[in-house]
Amino acid sequence: MEELSRRNLLRASGAAAAVGTVGMAAPTWAWSPAGSLAGANAGTAAQTDPKHVWDDEADTVVRALFERGEVARVNDLLKKWVKNSDPLPAGLPADLVAFLEKARKLPSWADEKKLADAVTFNTKRGLYLGVLYGFVSGMVSTVIPQEALAVYYSKGGYNLKDRISKTAKFGYDIGSLNAYKPGGEMIVTAVKTRLAHAGVRYLLPQSHTWTGRAPEDVPISQADLLVTWHSLPTLVMRMLNDWKVPIPAKESEGFLHSWQVSGYMLGLREEYIPKSWAAAEAQAKIVFDPILRPTPEGLKLADALLDLGKQIDGTLLTRGVLEALTRYMLGEQIASWLKLTRQPLWDTLLKVAWRPFVAVREGILPLPFMPAMAWAFDEILRQFVLLYMSEFRKIQIQIPVVNNPAHP
Repeated sequence: MEELSRRNLLRASGAAAAVGTVGMAAPTWAWSPAGSLAGANAGTAAQTDPKHVWDDEADTVVRALFERGEVARVNDLLKKWVKNSDPLPAGLPADLVAFLEKARKLPSWADEKKLADAVTFNTKRGLYLGVLYGFVSGMVSTVIPQEALAVYYSKGGYNLKDRISKTAKFGYDIGSLNAYKPGGEMIVTAVKTRLAHAGVRYLLPQSHTWTGRAPEDVPISQADLLVTWHSLPTLVMRMLNDWKVPIPAKESEGFLHSWQVSGYMLGLREEYIPKSWAAAEAQAKIVFDPILRPTPEGLKLADALLDLGKQIDGTLLTRGVLEALTRYMLGEQIASWLKLTRQPLWDTLLKVAWRPFVAVREGILPLPFMPAMAWAFDEILRQFVLLYMSEFRKIQIQIPVVNNPAHP
């Protein structure tokens, strides 16, 4: 029998089976595990390039669900699992129950005090954190090539509003007062997202369009997860520092810790999760900054994101405002890649008034220093909250059952 190529093997068997079948040692990468939560003594596995590592546990159980034809039934049952303390619904397959019971446990290093400090951080800055999570990180994802490809050709690309609302829910849940406590939802949200990622890894290699465009055999590797991770806390912290927002050290550390925990709950291995902001920046310079570039799929996703405000009559979330926000938040290079038009009024207003607006909100400047037009920013932020938060409570994070039907 003719020997299968690695790509064909992966398509035929799925990500988890392929990882076990391909007997080649994966190459090492430049970032040292000494900067990770696992530390310098993590072992040789920590040196493996995360591009060659996926999520074996989740992939194995989700592949089995597909093979047994149980995905739709499982999705329906998991709708009842909402709060962190909720028992798992009756009737779930035994292998899935075993996975979920293990996956829902917080890591041994989770620190309640640091998580409480994260709540303080989020409470102070919740309004613009919602925009940074829901829109800015969404826009930067359009210039993350492999993420843009995976989103565009998976079910998320067919219903972008639904996909962004799920991202907004993730940001809300991690910033809530009881995120990881019994009454919160962050643990459930993270574990369901982990299952959804495994579903994408199973389905996308079956898409002829995706396999013809993607540089990888299986999507959402540990490296891809790290890139997405940096598009959230690392990018947010960079912006807050750039705006000169004073952040007490314990709040900064708490914010990072909440995202370290979320990374773990999403299936990231401890040897890849940065242990400090300095380590996160060092890692981002390897896995995040150098890989950003435009793609045809990313441009289409960005175009759809910039038109999200059209559904609201009288909104300030016009395409022009969103283009100006993208240019201001993400810089000229990304604005150029996305072919954004210049918005003289809003471009100027953001340059002149945004930092004083943030300074007033942070209590650094008294109200008289606030430029009059900057009050429009409050309304823009409020409308973002209404746009996303009014919907995500209805959002069900589920294992996808199809790819983008428009691009088989």
